[in-house]
Amino acid sequence: MSRRSRRDSSLSPGQLTVVWQSTSLLLGYPDEALLEQLDLIHAASLELPDATGEPIRRFVAHLRSTPLELAQEDYVETFDNRRRCNLFLTYFAHGDTRKRGMALLRFKQTYLGSGFVLDESELPDHLAVVLEYAATCDQDLGRGLMLDHRAGLELLRISLRDMRKPWADLLDAITATLPPLRGDEQDAVRRLAAEGPPEEEVGLAPFATPAFSPGAPEESPTLLPMPSFPGARR
Repeated sequence: MSRRSRRDSSLSPGQLTVVWQSTSLLLGYPDEALLEQLDLIHAASLELPDATGEPIRRFVAHLRSTPLELAQEDYVETFDNRRRCNLFLTYFAHGDTRKRGMALLRFKQTYLGSGFVLDESELPDHLAVVLEYAATCDQDLGRGLMLDHRAGLELLRISLRDMRKPWADLLDAITATLPPLRGDEQDAVRRLAAEGPPEEEVGLAPFATPAFSPGAPEESPTLLPMPSFPGARR
């Protein structure tokens, strides 16, 4: 069975939708709009098996009991300032190298093929965006994107768990929807943990701009920003 088609057979398509949509929302920047959705997320999680439902409920409880300003500060400190807690999946494999631009383009092409359109503030490899796509557009292709970056997902999960960050529960729920790590994936996680993402900053290839052309010369790349993601689209 190919890597792209590997499945976790313990969850129904409806349950996968609940896990991925819930974690997509909860991985966004905490704000009043997110707090207003906590009751709905909690209620939906009650229909899930313990491996996915309990971590979601723990995180919901954390947000309910934490002052919003503190939750926002912790979010920025965790995800904006730590390379190993990066929510942009291609960053783990490519860092800020030119190869990352083409990896981002592959994400966008997958989305466009399903009619899933991003606005200009969103990069397609942000985990919350990938989860939203998997939940609402194409479960198989969305799962495939996650499996293609399985090592980065696992390093993110381990890093959050080691730091005792509440978002580790969400990564536990997400990885519970995926098959166990294979030997080559475990090796990749160990390499990432030891070496970190590539550090060479040579600029990202042209991507998602009106002037983009597959034959555009590499001498004049359009540099992509690394913005703080404001949360999954509601």
